Amino acid sequence: MDGMRIPRRAAGAVLAAALLAGCSAGESGPSGPNGPQEPHAAPGASKKPDPTRIPGLGALQRKIPAHSTQVVTVYGTSRSAPDATVALYTRSGTAWHRTATWPAHNGRRGWTPDHHEGDKRSPVGVFTLSDAGGVLSSPGVRLPYTRSTLFRAPSWWKPAYQHDFDLVIAIDYNRVKGTSPLDPTRPLGRARGGGIWLHLDHGSGTSGCVSLPKTAMRTLLRTLDPARHPVIVMGDRATLAKG
Repeated sequence: MDGMRIPRRAAGAVLAAALLAGCSAGESGPSGPNGPQEPHAAPGASKKPDPTRIPGLGALQRKIPAHSTQVVTVYGTSRSAPDATVALYTRSGTAWHRTATWPAHNGRRGWTPDHHEGDKRSPVGVFTLSDAGGVLSSPGVRLPYTRSTLFRAPSWWKPAYQHDFDLVIAIDYNRVKGTSPLDPTRPLGRARGGGIWLHLDHGSGTSGCVSLPKTAMRTLLRTLDPARHPVIVMGDRATLAKG
């Protein structure tokens, strides 16, 4: 659904603040030494996988809404690292099936269950995925899509970051669902941060978003379906696995 839903001047000011607080902000972070891992590769695991559970999830599995049949899972390497693996799971009946997996990056300082503006960590939790947008035209999406030049990264950012927001999916952390990713509203207050998105990867950590290769973003945008109530489960592996 192209077109802006907030005034251009307000959106421009808000976008600058949101990007600097929640996304790349032109900052780089070193990649971890081990790189991304397969999401189900738990050390010492010998049990036969339970098809009714998404691998690597403990108590957070219970927070996935019963009617959700699409789950994007972000497995961070560790609580303080910027490297992650993203997997897409779909449910058929009671069984979950992994349909795709990609390398990714999260906040340059890792993860936190208590995200605040400027902490450079990605929030841990289960969040809905309701709205998308970007500089580029819609690649054929089912989520509401806002195309606008206001998604462009600031001109002073490094060249590697200039296309970060060509395609984005808003993560419904401290935002109003059903609005453009550019919407400035922060229901929990600005101190709790916001502007947490899935967006294109530039090869290193972000300021709180999760970044993916362009092929992955296009796949997610074409696959995620509001009728299937998609959600994202995100965090470092150790936290995700807690019962």
